[in-house]
Amino acid sequence: MRRNRSVLILPFVIFIFALAGGLLAPQPGAAADTSEAAAPSQDVALFTNALALVQQNYAQPLNNDKAIYNGAIPGMLRTLDPHSNFFDPKSYQALRDDQRGHYFGVGMQVGPRNGKTVVIAPFPGSPAYKAGVRPGDIISTVNGKNADNLSTTEVADLLKGPRGTQVTIGIVREGTADPILLTVTRDEISRKSVQDAFWIQPGVAYVKVLSFGENTSRELEDTLGKLGESNINGLVLDLRDNPGGLLNEGVAVADRFLQRGQVVVSHRGRSSAERRYVARTGNRGREYPIVVLVNRSSASAAEIVSGALQDHDRGWVLGETTFGKGLVQTVYPLSENTGLALTTAHFYTPSGRLIQRDYSNRSFYDYYFHKDADARNPNDVKMTDSGRTVYGGGGITPDEKYETPKLDRLETQLFRESLFNFTRTYFATHSPQLAKGWMPNEDVIEELHDYLIKQNVQFTENEFAMDHDWIRRNLAREMYTTAFDVDAAAQLGSKLDPEVLKAVDSMPKASALLETAKRTIVQRMNAQPKPAAAADASAARPR
Repeated sequence: MRRNRSVLILPFVIFIFALAGGLLAPQPGAAADTSEAAAPSQDVALFTNALALVQQNYAQPLNNDKAIYNGAIPGMLRTLDPHSNFFDPKSYQALRDDQRGHYFGVGMQVGPRNGKTVVIAPFPGSPAYKAGVRPGDIISTVNGKNADNLSTTEVADLLKGPRGTQVTIGIVREGTADPILLTVTRDEISRKSVQDAFWIQPGVAYVKVLSFGENTSRELEDTLGKLGESNINGLVLDLRDNPGGLLNEGVAVADRFLQRGQVVVSHRGRSSAERRYVARTGNRGREYPIVVLVNRSSASAAEIVSGALQDHDRGWVLGETTFGKGLVQTVYPLSENTGLALTTAHFYTPSGRLIQRDYSNRSFYDYYFHKDADARNPNDVKMTDSGRTVYGGGGITPDEKYETPKLDRLETQLFRESLFNFTRTYFATHSPQLAKGWMPNEDVIEELHDYLIKQNVQFTENEFAMDHDWIRRNLAREMYTTAFDVDAAAQLGSKLDPEVLKAVDSMPKASALLETAKRTIVQRMNAQPKPAAAADASAARPR
C-alpha cells in the first residue's frame, strides 16, 4: 500500500537546530505503482548503463550516495519545476520532524559566527534553557571533542542522541575566564507553529502563524481560546515569512474563519481529478474583522489562507504581494529512509485564481529571490464575493500595500551581528534580570554607541540619531532573548512593529469589508427567484 502526504512546502534557509537521534520508523510503500513505472524502459536501461560505466571507469572510486542522491535524482527534478525535491535520509527526517513540530534534542538554535558555533537562543523550557545556556555562548566542546574546527552542522550532529541520554557541552561565555561545562539530558523538544496570542490593544488580538504543521489548527484553536476569543473585536493574523506546510492544515485554519460550506481552495493536476476543499465547521458565528499580514515570503499554505479570506471578503490583506507558490507537492516515501516531493497539481483560490508565478524562461535564483514581485496575469481576472477585482498568476496581491523600509547602512550592520554581539558583552557585566516591560534607556543606547566605536563600526552621528527609534526597538528585542526567552522577545517585537500597528489602524477597513460582504450575500439571496413549485402551489393543488 502506498502512503503519501499532500504538502505545500517552500524550500527556505533555516538555522541549524541541535537535533536528537531518535529516527521515525520508515513509512512503507513505493513511490510508483503504475504498470508503466513498474516496467523497465529504454530510458531506465540507458541510465543504469551510464551509471555502470561511471562506476567502472571513473578516475576515482565513485560515491554512489553522492552520484544518486546529490546528482542524478535532484538533476532530474530540477528540469521539472522549482519545488519538486528529493530528500536524502537526513533531510527527509528533518522534514518529518518539522511537520510534526517536535523532535528529541537539547533544544537550542545555533548558527555560525566568525568560524565558531554560537548559540542564537535556547528554546523556552528546553533542557538547554534549564541548564543555563545563554544566547551568545560559544560551543567549544561536545562530549570532550573540540568544536572549533567543526562546522555548525557537524556540531549539531554531535549533539544528537536518544531521549534520556546526556551530552556534555563546553561553552565559552564572555566575562567568564574559564569554559563552562554543562551536562544536558536530551528530551522531546516541541516547537509550536502558532505563537501565543496576546492583546495588541484592548479588544484587538494578535496571533502569528509561523508555518503549517500537523498541529497548527489545533494550536490556533487553543491559543485563541486561552486568550478569550469571545472578547475579540478584531484580529491581526500574521502570516509574514510563513513558508507554508501541510495543505490540510491550511484548509483547517481558513475553515475556522469562514462560513460553513464556503470553498477554501481547490486543486487539480494531470493525474488527479479536481478536488474542492470547503469549510466543514465554519466560524460558528465568530465574525470579528480580520487584518491579514503577508509579505513576499508568505507562501503556499499561507497563500491558501490569505487567498480564501480575501476572496470571501473575510479579511483585509495588508503588506506585500506574496511569493506565488501554487504548486502542490505530494511527498512519496522511498527506500532507505528517503523521500520525493513531486509536484502533482496546481491549487486555485475560491474565485478560481491560480496563484503560482511563472517560472519559465528564468533561473531558479531569480524565481526564489522574487525578481518579479509585482507580476500578475492580466488574463486571470476574478471577483471576490462582493465583486472586488483580484488577479491570479502572481501571488496574493494585498488590499493595502505596506512596504517595509529598507535597512540603511548602520541598521544592516546592527541587524547582522552588532546588536547580538553587544548584548553578549552587555550581559557579561550586567545582570541578565530585567523588569517586565523594560526598554533600553538613553544610558544603554549610549553604551551601545560607545561599543560600536570601539568595534570600528563605521557610522556618522547623524545616522545614529536618525536610526534611534529603530535601534531602541531592535535592541530591546535582542536583549529580551537573553533576559527572558526567544518567545518573549518575539512578542515584544510584534508589539513594537510599525506594520502591526498599521494593521490595527486598518481594522475599520476590515470591518467595513465584512459588512459589505454580508449585505451583498443577503441581496443576492433575496434576488434569487423562488422555486416554481413553491410559487404556484395553489394552482397545483387538486380542487
